[in-house]
Amino acid sequence: MIARRWHGRVPASKAEEYLRLMAEVGLPDYRSTEGNRGAWCLHRREGEIVHVEMFTLWKDEAAIRRFAGDDLLRAKYYDFDPDYLLELEPEVTHFGVVEGEGPSGPLVGQSRSSLS
Repeated sequence: MIARRWHGRVPASKAEEYLRLMAEVGLPDYRSTEGNRGAWCLHRREGEIVHVEMFTLWKDEAAIRRFAGDDLLRAKYYDFDPDYLLELEPEVTHFGVVEGEGPSGPLVGQSRSSLS
């Protein structure tokens, strides 16, 4: 299993609206992709900037490709993102998952991947 982390920065004045859009558009998009094992939108205020992190779990590289395309590390953006984000960071970060458990039980064991 692969954990994928995306980071963005939003002016605090636009954060509430942006987080609403991510809840209504982004999270359902992630979760509806075959092979997605979970998606969370996290946020943290730092002065007048709000850091937004999308943390997702994926069965394997094929699942990430269904969501983001062939370039596994390229960030996927929505049409509304440029209106809110201070910059469009080009890449995401991937992590191999050693062990984990969700409400339905263990999350690992379905697939192992060696991302470069």
